[in-house]
Amino acid sequence: MTALSIAFPGRPTLARLLLASLFLIFAGFAAAEAPQQKTQVPGYYRLMLGTFEVTALYDGAIDLDEKWLKNIRSRDLQRLLARQFLQGPKVQTAVNAYLINTGSKLILVDAGAAQLFGPGLGHIVDNLRAAGYRPEQVDTVLITHLHGDHVNGLVSADGQRVFANAEVWSAQADNDFWLSEAVAAQAPAEMQAFFKMSRDAAAPYLAAGKWQTFASDRELLPGVASVDTHGHTPGHASYLVASGGQRLLILGDLVHNHAVQFARPEVAFEFDNDPQQAVLTRKRVFARAAKEKLMVAGMHLPFPGIGHVRRDKKGYAWVPAEFAPLQP
Repeated sequence: MTALSIAFPGRPTLARLLLASLFLIFAGFAAAEAPQQKTQVPGYYRLMLGTFEVTALYDGAIDLDEKWLKNIRSRDLQRLLARQFLQGPKVQTAVNAYLINTGSKLILVDAGAAQLFGPGLGHIVDNLRAAGYRPEQVDTVLITHLHGDHVNGLVSADGQRVFANAEVWSAQADNDFWLSEAVAAQAPAEMQAFFKMSRDAAAPYLAAGKWQTFASDRELLPGVASVDTHGHTPGHASYLVASGGQRLLILGDLVHNHAVQFARPEVAFEFDNDPQQAVLTRKRVFARAAKEKLMVAGMHLPFPGIGHVRRDKKGYAWVPAEFAPLQP
């Protein structure tokens, strides 16, 4: 006996067949209903670099105004954005950090923005926990530079150390600039808030004797060395991580817009402290990364921000890493 004969006993008619069809269709819809989840996966991505475990952590995203990109004509800018299916005037930009587990040390590179730049940011600690770690387990925090979107996450809303057991390392030149009240006093009024963010982030670590500086390229920890990449800020530093013959260069803020600054590395950014030097540094690092086939990671590259740089015509191209199973 069929479902049709049960639902509509007697000789089937066209009307009965139509009603039966509708009955079955609606029954199928009812069985398929499920509420939309409207949540995203946790913001972390993990890979092995030799014997080191590297975890990209997503702090969130912020919209940057296309007019902050300098040294490029508007039509050329629009063409480059369109090639990546992007459209201004606001362009989404990620904020990333990177966690390195060497087996003996847990090292965090940058700490994110907290929520001082809006609710879209401030998720480093949540994603660190989702990745299986706790803030108190972090031994060292390496800072690429002292802009707020990289250091605000060092402190809680009440000014306490988020990474209570960590020692923080920052380049001396950035310290001398961003932590100086004398330098801040001479800066434009619109920059005062940025100086205050830097001082507030550093204060509890300085008070606890947990703030260290370095002056030039050097190995800071086994397998992790600083690389001078000043220009965006006076002491901007990148970090070269090496293990088992594999290398990863964590760029920091050498790139703010992947659609534009790889193809046109001469494009500067509004908040470059020394725009000319920032361009020279970007060109030098891109050339090295392409020549040596370095894996690179960037704080403002689309999450997880890990990939390679290759030469492309007159400029370069960004080649993002593919999602892959974790290889021990």
